[in-house]
Amino acid sequence: MSLNTIDAKVFAKMFLAGAKNLESKKEWINELNVFPVPDGDTGTNMTLTIMSAAKEVAAMKEPDMMTLAKAISSGSLRGARGNSGVILSQLFRGFTKGIRENEEITIPILAAAGEKAVETAYKAVMKPKEGTILTVAKGASMKARELADAGETDMAVFIKEVIAHAEYVLSQTPEMLPVLKQAGVVDSGGQGLIEVLHGAYDAFMGKEVDFSMNEPARETTRQTLVNASLEAQAGMEIKFGYCTEFIIMLGKTFNIKQEMDFKAYLESIGDSIVVVADEDVVKVHVHTNDPGLAIQKALKYGALSNLKIDNMRLEHQEKLFKLSEDAAAADASPAAEEAPAERKDAGFIAVSVGEGIDEIFKGLGVDIIIAGGQTMNPSTEDVVNAINQVNADTVYVLPNNKNIILAANQAKYLVEDKKVVVIPSKTIPQGITAVINYVPDMGSEENEAAMSEEVGHVKTGEVTYAVRDTMIDDKEIKQGDYMGIGDAGILSVGADIEAVSFQMVEAMMDEELELISIYYGADTTEEAAQRLKARIEEKYPSCDIELQYGGQPIYYYIISAE
Repeated sequence: MSLNTIDAKVFAKMFLAGAKNLESKKEWINELNVFPVPDGDTGTNMTLTIMSAAKEVAAMKEPDMMTLAKAISSGSLRGARGNSGVILSQLFRGFTKGIRENEEITIPILAAAGEKAVETAYKAVMKPKEGTILTVAKGASMKARELADAGETDMAVFIKEVIAHAEYVLSQTPEMLPVLKQAGVVDSGGQGLIEVLHGAYDAFMGKEVDFSMNEPARETTRQTLVNASLEAQAGMEIKFGYCTEFIIMLGKTFNIKQEMDFKAYLESIGDSIVVVADEDVVKVHVHTNDPGLAIQKALKYGALSNLKIDNMRLEHQEKLFKLSEDAAAADASPAAEEAPAERKDAGFIAVSVGEGIDEIFKGLGVDIIIAGGQTMNPSTEDVVNAINQVNADTVYVLPNNKNIILAANQAKYLVEDKKVVVIPSKTIPQGITAVINYVPDMGSEENEAAMSEEVGHVKTGEVTYAVRDTMIDDKEIKQGDYMGIGDAGILSVGADIEAVSFQMVEAMMDEELELISIYYGADTTEEAAQRLKARIEEKYPSCDIELQYGGQPIYYYIISAE
């Protein structure tokens, strides 16, 4: 490789180095969150997104530009989490479209690919906001075009100057978004993009980088506990009896759409799905009651090798007998296996966090609960998998968090056998209201309009604590203070949690509101919640006050008014 081009092998190293550099800085990027809450997750979301692609790239031995582009695009698409992760995946998607047809990347090709990246990312966001990762990407792209048009031929100089300009644009983001300036931070997503570019530049310059791809460290959060619980239940119940593994030696094209279709089919006949596409082979793992169906489907794409089928019911029979008598009888009896449910008109998926809130959604008829929320945004693929499990003509998805709506919308376009409607619920109470306002006798378009309208009538406040000193909305916040955060910003701050919660409700109220719902979290006692309820009842005697256990982490209270 000369100094004015980049081949596939070098570009793979640059991508992996960018991913590694972002991973090493993710906690620092998390701390750039404007609100000083203990759930800043931009760095985590961007890292999980890029690592989904990096693991596929790392598995390649001799990549060419086309397969490399496919791995980066499809891997980041499936792994995209949160707004920042979705935008990053779209930047990669557009960029790889600009390079995939070339054996080597030149400066003009790089500039054109950067423009395609920005165009694709901007189109993915309904209301693009300047002062964000989009602005930083656009600044880098414009500098790249300027240098290419000026005839720059030294790739090292080109990349260095593009990054320098991107850093300048990042430094100006507080001037574009006053909330950044007041908090004294630059845009966290833009900073994450800069770290990817720095890592890539280091690799291009020959800096030694550890390219091994390890699983991101996982905190012991409710998400990990939920996953462990689900795995344990799967192990006990053995709903699908045969662990089936094989490799497809591809004999025809296996693009992103075909990969998603294949995975959707496997979801329809089993669970524990793993499908990893790598150049001319696809590695497959599925638990199913009919391995033959999986094998027949796979044979449409090529020949099979390394076929392995294990009867998990025999292996786990001893465990089954250790369950309670009723559970053992139900699990061991073939008659206990439920017949496939008839396809229904509508199904519901809700993102939820907290066992109490989970139960509320289930009681309202929600089919699938995706454990998630702040600090643990589900990926696009998580949403697609959940949609594929709902046997309905129309599936309504309730993100219940503004940072999950983009991933849900992205998932919508990856499903073809049913209509997917994403209701733009930004909070748990909005999601609950949306489900309550579903009318079976109305069509999907009418329901979407009605549910979305009702969601807009719900005010939400959340009480948590500050992780650093800052100034926001003209409120001085000290580390350890309690904060009441409303739909548009900080509503109350102080050292007394009940006082902060009450003041938050006062700031939310107006004469038209009739119902106040209080969901108390895992770190709040029922006694404390009852005291707050009584205080609110005294102040607003004409309102109905509901108190329910939410069990959510991080947020002591989630309170809605409608």
